[in-house]
Amino acid sequence: MPVRRLARSLLASTFLVGGADVLRNPEPRVRKAKALLVPLGVPEQYVSPITLADGAVKVGAGLALVTGRVPRVAALALAASMVPTTLAGHRFWEHEDPQTRANHRIHFLKNMAIIGGLVFVALDTGGRESLPHRATRVLPWT
Repeated sequence: MPVRRLARSLLASTFLVGGADVLRNPEPRVRKAKALLVPLGVPEQYVSPITLADGAVKVGAGLALVTGRVPRVAALALAASMVPTTLAGHRFWEHEDPQTRANHRIHFLKNMAIIGGLVFVALDTGGRESLPHRATRVLPWT
């Protein structure tokens, strides 16, 4: 359906651009990721490869979303990748300056909205019957 294709492409655009940026210039993201991951016990030498893997996931899943190849799986991967990205990059509660705090809160909430959109894509069956619904209709023991 053209509307679904357009919506998935629009949603994927931010991941394609952001993921490519991480792969070209990972250092700013690595610094933010260290602030989140090292206190959680992740050894510092693993933060850079994790950050590069996150960029690769964003590009790969973004392409899958645009092309319609496994869009539900791609949306789940992107939603999962958004959680640490949001927590590392937009910790608005840690900022004292009201303008900086407001800016990070806006980006935090924007990312939460994107996660919500990705959940919709992950649950979208494209007009087909969902597996749980089909199972309750077809299987005699349900």
